[in-house]
Amino acid sequence: MRGLILLAGAVLAAAGAAAVTGCDRPDDTPRERVEVIGARPHDRAAFTEGLEVDGTVLYEGTGLVGESFVRATELATGAQLARVDLPAPLFGEGIARAGDILWELTWKDGTAIARDPRTLAERGRASYRGEGWGLCTRGARLVMSNGTDTLTFHDPVTFAPTGSVRLTSHHGARLNELDCAADGSVYANVWPTDHILRIDPDTGAVRADIDASGLLTPAERAGTDVLNGIAELPGTDHFLITGKNWPTMFEVRFVPA
Repeated sequence: MRGLILLAGAVLAAAGAAAVTGCDRPDDTPRERVEVIGARPHDRAAFTEGLEVDGTVLYEGTGLVGESFVRATELATGAQLARVDLPAPLFGEGIARAGDILWELTWKDGTAIARDPRTLAERGRASYRGEGWGLCTRGARLVMSNGTDTLTFHDPVTFAPTGSVRLTSHHGARLNELDCAADGSVYANVWPTDHILRIDPDTGAVRADIDASGLLTPAERAGTDVLNGIAELPGTDHFLITGKNWPTMFEVRFVPA
């Protein structure tokens, strides 16, 4: 998300550990890992910022100025149903469906775009303070990340702010793409690492630290950017995860490490 940052494996691991655990107290968060169930091709031109599964539709929002777009595809086949490009200088970020609106964030523009979930046509805009990174829908509110260790909440119709919660641990973690899962948790990619945190959005408690490293071989990782993009598959304990400019999207479950 903030430029194409390619880090050597050892440096990335060290940075990831510092970002995820923080330095404020010993880290006793339960550790989990990904178990790969399957894989499907992913568009390497997609600088993935948001991923959302709604019924039989997979939504993906991407970033970079002049290259950002949102598209809807059939989950089962990958056939494209709709696509819309975001005009420069806007930089697309997280997406989330809330009822009859598909919301799209922008990075530094303070603008949330309300779209028709079927055609992706723009219906309106709302403003917010700070940066926009990840977004998901939990019940009657939207959950948003802004690149800090705090989640903010917004009205799903007006996008007006309704509150916030800071992580009770992992201070300094830069929360990125979000998924609001059926179990009530918020799953958050931690930029720029290969870690995903499972968060209680009511309290800010981190319930699990998931290591998603090693999904791509070193050869496959060349020319890609960070892990980003997570979406629960309805009715299962499986998730789709991918990354910016990754060649593959993985179907995984999270299991004890």
